[in-house]
Amino acid sequence: MRIQTPAPARWLAAIVLPLLTACGPTDPGGALRALGDYQNGLITYYDADGRGNCLYDASPQNMGVAAIWIGQFQESAICGACAEVEGPKGTLRVRIVDSCPDCTTPGHLDLSREAFAKIADPVAGRVNVRWRLVTCDIQGPLRYRFKEGSSQYWTGIQVFNHRVPVTKLEYWKNSAWVAVKRESYNYFVEPKGMGTGQLKLRVTGLDGQVLEDTLPGIVGDNSKIFDGSAQFKAN
Repeated sequence: MRIQTPAPARWLAAIVLPLLTACGPTDPGGALRALGDYQNGLITYYDADGRGNCLYDASPQNMGVAAIWIGQFQESAICGACAEVEGPKGTLRVRIVDSCPDCTTPGHLDLSREAFAKIADPVAGRVNVRWRLVTCDIQGPLRYRFKEGSSQYWTGIQVFNHRVPVTKLEYWKNSAWVAVKRESYNYFVEPKGMGTGQLKLRVTGLDGQVLEDTLPGIVGDNSKIFDGSAQFKAN
């Protein structure tokens, strides 16, 4: 329960052009590169556990997470992005894991209780801040998860553990790359399936970086995680 007191890629580009990991107020934590200029915003807090509309797993060991105003959630395009938030008590990097239908204005972030308390007094409840998109403090390569029930006839893939927001997923078919639509629940879905055998993927980040991976094949068990071969560069 949240506490409120008294075009996906196009939207992300709109932040960057005109313009998850928790970090202490004086320790930004890991390499950080700005992906856009600051925007004015508002923070509140809720009982987060790392899960949400992005369909990530709970992350009790890392509560530097936030939900974003649903107008900026943009059908899950913002999922996994990180925001550097400047509050009265310091600066914190949080990872977007959920949408916030109760948030009221653009720039409104609903932080976990733990994250909010690091940069503002919880008694205040609602605090004006400024924030910007930045690279995430991510370890290891990109990771992939097939949606439960995936097969050669219907395939859903989630891309996560990415240092910069993912704007496109493509797969190799008949000697050409085929773009896959991202659904509002943060899976890229090919309704006709991606066939059998090894699956060659290409992932594009918000800053234009491109990574390619080959997975051994489609599985219908969403508990199976596949590691990619590389990670987006931090700088």
